Amino acid sequence: MASHRRPKQPSRTRVTVLTTAAAAAVALSANAANAAPSEKPSKSEVKAKVDKLYEQAEQATEKYNGAKEKQEKLQKEISTIQDNVARGQQDLNKLRDGLGSLATAQYRSGGIDPSVQLFLSSHPDDFLDKASTLDQLSSQQVESLKKIQDKQRELAQERSEASDKLKDLASTRTELGKKKKEVQGKLAAAQKLLNTLTAKEKAELAQQQARANRSSSERVHLGDAPPASGMAGAAFSAAQSKIGSPYVYGASGPSSFDCSGLTSWAYAQAGVSIPRTSQAQANAGTRIYSVSQLKVGDLVLFYGDLHHIGLYAGNGQVLHAPHTGASVRYESISNMPFQFGVRI
Repeated sequence: MASHRRPKQPSRTRVTVLTTAAAAAVALSANAANAAPSEKPSKSEVKAKVDKLYEQAEQATEKYNGAKEKQEKLQKEISTIQDNVARGQQDLNKLRDGLGSLATAQYRSGGIDPSVQLFLSSHPDDFLDKASTLDQLSSQQVESLKKIQDKQRELAQERSEASDKLKDLASTRTELGKKKKEVQGKLAAAQKLLNTLTAKEKAELAQQQARANRSSSERVHLGDAPPASGMAGAAFSAAQSKIGSPYVYGASGPSSFDCSGLTSWAYAQAGVSIPRTSQAQANAGTRIYSVSQLKVGDLVLFYGDLHHIGLYAGNGQVLHAPHTGASVRYESISNMPFQFGVRI
């Protein structure tokens, strides 16, 4: 027979617990909703973080530039050594051909002496160590054989040097790839932060950057500071012609630049070759530690690790390629931590 008992009603205690839990869940959801807006960084916070990432990207860029410069130098050195080895091998072959001619002449005059057969050997060192063998050779033959020995040793040394440089080149290429990845990672992180801004906030930041670029592209009052020398003046004029050109990491002109790319390109236009990286350029001339003693065209180094550089423009201004998203422009030297100047 079916049971007609009424369903058991939940206890008052259970109802109270469920009600309390539901209320807590609603409260937590409300708190989370209220907290969400405050967790989103403000436009100024985003800009500060982006600026920091750009600075870190520039630090990595100068290391990337250094690895790239080393790679290019190694490639040139290896090419030179390989050319020398090829020419040396030709010289060695000619020397051996000469010894072969001597052996042929001796054969025609009465047969080849056993000692002469060593001339055609690729490893004549053992024979030269034997005084009895030397006694049986003419002075001309001894001289030819010593030339072969010297050339063989020279070629062996050059081949060993080329091998070492090829290993160094492989290591440098690996380092170059790591630094390029690091730069790209910093720039991607900066872009990700910028993407959190509203369209209005992005437009405001873009306008702020445009104003900074535009104000510097107009001729600012640079004072009457004379250039350090004719070449410094020529380098500064070359850099001025690139005001408004975009900053691109690893670029050294003529249409885009990073900080040390601009300074090295400018001095190249003046006929002066200086190193590629800011840290190396810091040692390219006489250091000047007082801003008041700087002259137009002097290099100006910033930050403790010297990862940023520009050209002194006079009146407390520096002409430089600032960072990603900016263009070559004038800026107050006090906007960055000045370390010292360098007069080429």
